[in-house]
Amino acid sequence: MRIGLVSCSKAKLDRAAPARELYSRSALFRGARCYVERTCDRWFVLSAKHGLVKPDQFLEPYEQTLTTASRTEREVWAKRVLAALVTELGELRDITFQLHAGAAYLDHGLKQGLLAAGALLEEPVDRLRQGQRLAFYKRERCL
Repeated sequence: MRIGLVSCSKAKLDRAAPARELYSRSALFRGARCYVERTCDRWFVLSAKHGLVKPDQFLEPYEQTLTTASRTEREVWAKRVLAALVTELGELRDITFQLHAGAAYLDHGLKQGLLAAGALLEEPVDRLRQGQRLAFYKRERCL
């Protein structure tokens, strides 16, 4: 099984909407969403405020980011997301997670927790800058 994880974005609609649409003002989010919808069995949004979010879950717009959160806040967030993944998927061993998120979302326990649980990781846009990520999604016909 392949599960896509896509980080939320600062750019949001100004009204409540399903998560798949709420962040659609961001080209990076649209590209990542398109890519995981094509290549993964399921996918989730990594929300700075709500943790793990199903694409069809309705959310109100909010202003919160992990980039300004403390290390401790990011670690607590990562533990909450890992617990939610176990609740959603059961044992994580041998599940492939395709990651479309930056260091603020991945490097404070989430990647390490997935690996410790026996998951496999794919990072198709790892170490690419924003423009390079956009170019990747464009090449993949997702923008």
